[in-house]
Amino acid sequence: MKLIDDDDREISEINMTPFVDIILVVLIIFLATATFIVEGKIPLNLPKAETAETKEIKEKKVIITVKKDGSLYLDDKKVSLEQLKGKISGLSDKTIVVLRADRDVPFQKIVSVIDLCRGQGLERYTIETTRIE
Repeated sequence: MKLIDDDDREISEINMTPFVDIILVVLIIFLATATFIVEGKIPLNLPKAETAETKEIKEKKVIITVKKDGSLYLDDKKVSLEQLKGKISGLSDKTIVVLRADRDVPFQKIVSVIDLCRGQGLERYTIETTRIE
């Protein structure tokens, strides 16, 4: 005859199944939001080119974006032309300038940005485009 029933035993372990379920849900939410953050770049209608490349620049770079309305962004932060000059003034001459501009931006605006960069000693450029399909 048993005096202690199996159901009356003291619980000495924690059931890990609900914990694992919660962690998996949090991981899925994190991965989904991380994807949206990466894709949350400044929206542009980039010019199209047959020879457009998508290689990653491994050297030090700064990204300058010019939107259709003429507003400037340095690494996704809005700046004026004067602020841009101050922020790039201390950069190494080995730094690559990645120019992203809407295809409807007047060419004079791009020339002004390049002129400003050249005045600060930055001579290496790449222009971001999309491939013609």
